Amino acid sequence: MSQRRDRFERGVRELYGRAVRVPLPDPEAERTHYENMTRIADGRDRQAALLADPDAPLSAALDYLVDEMGNGFEHRLRRLVGDDYDGVADAYAAGERDDWVGELAVYYRECLHRIEEHTAVDDQVCVLVVLRYPDSFTVNFCFAEGALPGGGVRFESPTHAGVDADDEYAERYYAESQYAQREAADYVREGGDVVREQFPDPETTPLAERGYGGFTYMTGRRDDVFADLLEPVAPDPERFADAVDAPCLVPEGPEARRVRETHLPDADVVA
Repeated sequence: MSQRRDRFERGVRELYGRAVRVPLPDPEAERTHYENMTRIADGRDRQAALLADPDAPLSAALDYLVDEMGNGFEHRLRRLVGDDYDGVADAYAAGERDDWVGELAVYYRECLHRIEEHTAVDDQVCVLVVLRYPDSFTVNFCFAEGALPGGGVRFESPTHAGVDADDEYAERYYAESQYAQREAADYVREGGDVVREQFPDPETTPLAERGYGGFTYMTGRRDDVFADLLEPVAPDPERFADAVDAPCLVPEGPEARRVRETHLPDADVVA
């Protein structure tokens, strides 16, 4: 197991600071991308409902988020690489293949593994940046340590705080936590609207109006405090000079760097 992980880590280090670029060559690709963005927006609505429900534990909302993000990356793995994505990623990490399929397998599998571990890891922020250009879109995913993002919303988890139910302040703490979670639910729901605005229906929106769009999503925790941030991001129209005809890895764009400089100026990117 340790040898396999060592090979995997070597492959990940080669991909540091990069993003996936996927072409949008035809209406079918446009429709698929739009449906994926709609699923993200709808997922925000469902997570908001769980946060606002006083009978639903916070863990349900957090687990739902992890499951949704993990399912999304596993779907991309299977769609772009195939069912044997583990074997493909291991072969690339071991130097047995050197192609874009192997690169994407390593990139997406690392994302999947880190998402699965996310809620159990303290002081680590997941940063997702999705950007739309006229002929393609990019997905940039990384993790940072050392600070929670500025902006967005924060809420507390009594479970992570280890509050004793018999403590004289427990009832008040739980009440305040639930109030903060309801406040967070409103913010999370509004984030779904941001995604819908940035990625409108391609069948009813001219290319001139949908050719550029994007958002960043950040989530993380420090001790018992959870942070959630989703904001629109304006893509740099000068980023790409050439079209692309197959999914590939590209250097992360200036947009992703600006996002981190704005919201995580004191954090260190670790993967």
